[in-house]
Amino acid sequence: MDTTVTAIETEPQVLVRPSRDEDVEAMLAIYRRHVRRGVEDSAAGTGAPEPDDLKQRRKNLRNHRLPHLVATYRGEVVGYAYVVQFRKRPAYRFAVKHSIYVHHEHLGRGVGRLLMQALIDASAAAGYRQMIGYIDADNTASLGIHERFGFIRVGLLPGVAYRYGRWSDTVMVQRSLGPGTSEAPALLGR
Repeated sequence: MDTTVTAIETEPQVLVRPSRDEDVEAMLAIYRRHVRRGVEDSAAGTGAPEPDDLKQRRKNLRNHRLPHLVATYRGEVVGYAYVVQFRKRPAYRFAVKHSIYVHHEHLGRGVGRLLMQALIDASAAAGYRQMIGYIDADNTASLGIHERFGFIRVGLLPGVAYRYGRWSDTVMVQRSLGPGTSEAPALLGR
């Protein structure tokens, strides 16, 4: 009888949690790489906030019940996601716009899917009814994930970005959250 015990190494899971101040540098590194890809070095600015600005933004989002999440793998931040109000006027207070950024070494590993599900769940739980996103038309992976999560294409913004030496289009997508438009929202606290 063989009594040898073989240890089976299990792959650690990607965990999604609310972001913390100590995640800011890792989030900014991910963001800077994404925002600069395909843009010539001579283009002014990156649009990346300074660490203290991002800490304040996170605080403001939390105060308005807007999720700001990170995905971690083996304790390292490998992606982050958040929502902001779609528009600042009161009529739009139940619609959010989302952003998801995944570290380039972790693309295709399900990080974006985990962040998307967590954003949808948190936004619906907070009473938001519509989620909107803007995606580079050439980003077929992101468009596919959005379709799997029930987003539909609601608009095309032709030639609004200049990257990789050419004009590129942006696709606008949208999905309902919770009961969507089938019933009136609870107006308390909004």
